[in-house]
Amino acid sequence: MIKIRLSRGGRKNVPFYRILATNSTSPRDSKFLEKLGTYNPLADEADEKRVTINKERIEHWLSVGAQPTEKVAKFLIALGVKGAEKYQPDFKPKAKGSNLKKKAAGKLAKEKEAVAAAAAAVAAAEAAVAAAEVKAEEAPTA
Repeated sequence: MIKIRLSRGGRKNVPFYRILATNSTSPRDSKFLEKLGTYNPLADEADEKRVTINKERIEHWLSVGAQPTEKVAKFLIALGVKGAEKYQPDFKPKAKGSNLKKKAAGKLAKEKEAVAAAAAAVAAAEAAVAAAEVKAEEAPTA
């Protein structure tokens, strides 16, 4: 299966990526079939050199069944490559704690109970102080 994906280049803390057509089983930075463009994440959002692609070749690879990764699909859709729309990533935010293990979920539930109990105790203490103040104000007048 052919993938259109990013390959890391550049030095430490200065990333630079090539957009490549490669076999899906080959490692990220190893051999590839064709270089299709570049991505420079350090460039400004408005800079036209941030993402450069060869549209004709990408459309060719998509037509023969190459699958872009999510990041590359976002680039292709933004740049208006024909045929890239069907690879639009489905972003579905996960509910908080949905993939936690049972022990961690139990711990989270206990923490929520403890916070609720502490809030109730604070409210009760404030009510007792307010009642004492009202009683102290009424006593000298009687």
